[in-house]
Amino acid sequence: MREILKTISTLPSQRIADGGAGGRIGIGMLLMVMLAATLFALSGCGLTASMYRKSAEKSADKIVNKKSEKLFGTSSNFNIERPSDILRKRLLVEQDLPQSGKASLGADNLEKISFWPESKYPVSKRSGASEDGITIEKGKTLKLSLMQALEVGAQNSSEYQGMKEKVFQAALDVDLQRDRYGFTLGAEGDSSLQADNRITDTNPTGKTIKTESSSGTLSLSKQFKYGAKLTTSVISSVGIDIVSLLSGDKVTARGITGDASISIPLLRGAGRHIAAEQLTQAEQSLIYALYQFERYKKTFAVQVVTNYLNVLQQSDQIDNAAENYRNLITSTRRTEHLSDAGRATVVEVNQSLQQELNARVQWINAIQQYDSRLDSFKTMLGLPADADVELDRAVLKDLNSRYASMAEAVNKSWDTDASSESNANVTADATIELTPPGKVGASDLEMNEADAIKLAFENRLDLRVSKGQIYDAQRNVVIKANALKADVTLLGTASTSQTGTNTNLDLNQGVLRGLLTIDLPLERTSEANAYRNSYIALEQAVRNLQSLEDNIKLAVRQDLKSMQVARESVAIQTKAVSVAEKRWKSTNMFFDAGRSELRDVLDAQSSLVSARNSLTSAVVQYRSAELNFQTDTGILKIDDKGLLVEYSSTGEQ
Repeated sequence: MREILKTISTLPSQRIADGGAGGRIGIGMLLMVMLAATLFALSGCGLTASMYRKSAEKSADKIVNKKSEKLFGTSSNFNIERPSDILRKRLLVEQDLPQSGKASLGADNLEKISFWPESKYPVSKRSGASEDGITIEKGKTLKLSLMQALEVGAQNSSEYQGMKEKVFQAALDVDLQRDRYGFTLGAEGDSSLQADNRITDTNPTGKTIKTESSSGTLSLSKQFKYGAKLTTSVISSVGIDIVSLLSGDKVTARGITGDASISIPLLRGAGRHIAAEQLTQAEQSLIYALYQFERYKKTFAVQVVTNYLNVLQQSDQIDNAAENYRNLITSTRRTEHLSDAGRATVVEVNQSLQQELNARVQWINAIQQYDSRLDSFKTMLGLPADADVELDRAVLKDLNSRYASMAEAVNKSWDTDASSESNANVTADATIELTPPGKVGASDLEMNEADAIKLAFENRLDLRVSKGQIYDAQRNVVIKANALKADVTLLGTASTSQTGTNTNLDLNQGVLRGLLTIDLPLERTSEANAYRNSYIALEQAVRNLQSLEDNIKLAVRQDLKSMQVARESVAIQTKAVSVAEKRWKSTNMFFDAGRSELRDVLDAQSSLVSARNSLTSAVVQYRSAELNFQTDTGILKIDDKGLLVEYSSTGEQ
């Protein structure tokens, strides 16, 4: 580029023909014509906007990936472009769901408006086959596994995408700040035409004199991180008297000028820690955005799992309510037969019928609550609420199997229990020793409280952000103190110029100037107030960290207690279900034999339904407590697909 510019600046004026008359065109005009033609060609074919966009994307992605590798030790393929055929779009199309317009299917489906800069954008770079591996079969309900739900949420959730875009925008800001400290090349030109018919000493007849003038400027500047700024420029100008041109005379005026200047702050604004603060803060903001996104991924994944299990829990309650409804229908029929045989009263028949009707209400309510939870879950994933989707019931069964051995171990640890066989030979007034909750059956997540808090302090990314903000506040104190100093700036300029037929710059001939400017700090009221406020901001940042630290301790302690309580609850409810099932069977047998009343049967049936619902609730609560603990301690990891990588003390995840 430098060689091209040098060649252009030394080109002689070219002879042009106009109706047989000779003339010259200036190099400034030549520069302008070339520049205008290039800009017209690029803007006409739409390449300029596309190139700028792709350049910005490439720079931001590179910055994010490098910073991620530095912060987290692993490389990531960060990209804010989503596949063009995300599951949301495919469900809308393939299940023929209502749409409000073309925007329902994504920005790449919009019609391009007038003067749209890129005819082929937005179209996802990753368009084509879906990356989620999910096939939608026509006329069939789509079943989502838990792992698929996590991936779908990462690709389809608007909130998730918005968090990624915040990271991308922070990277763009870093790129902009870094660009300030690179070499900046500028080029501009202008051309003017003047007609003058004034009567002057040189034009006593008032004849119209037309004059054309052109100039072109090339500049190169650099801002240094310690505050200095260097600027250089080359200006070429040509003036042509049209009348003289047509008569064959030469150019009236022609020249080239080069100059360079440098300014160096010596007190106020001096030093890298002051002058490059915007770049430093942009780098810090990108780090915070990455930390916040990583933490968001964890909380989002836990929300997906928790809500997935809540939907399954509600589905389980539908089954329990349906079974209860069937059993009560059977009970009503049986009571009516017994009434016909004179073994049951009309009151008992009506009582059974009333319970049957209540059971139907409970069953219908359970279905409605399931539909509502499922719709909310689909919306959280970024899917249409009216999409025909169901969840995998096997997930809940696997959890029940997973915690069965834990419940058995806890039950065996109880020393005394009023319902246990060990109490058969114990007198009623014997001393009862209560067994407090212990560690029996606990997973390695139920660790020592101090160790858990220490683990949280080491891994919580929002705590790192808070510490970084304290450092930001400290830097701000230094910057505000610097603003109290005097403005002392050293300026230097150098310039040279040539006119006439020789337009080659001679660097041995020129003018050098030096200047020292001083602005004494006689009025610094605004700066003094800002300096005092910077200490207040520092104190606030410290208090914010202390508050976060206390909240982390509180959350960890509560999570440990929640896991312990949920573990005991799983064991209790497991035993309660067993007892309720035995009671229900025996009560029915006694009722058939005429040894119990109808209210005993109805009460046993209600207790069984309640015990089953409580067991499912306890299992879901324990799983949620495990995930909440891993989130609150920061030890839960999320891979690039949005899947969980859970903590293990053995290192196996």
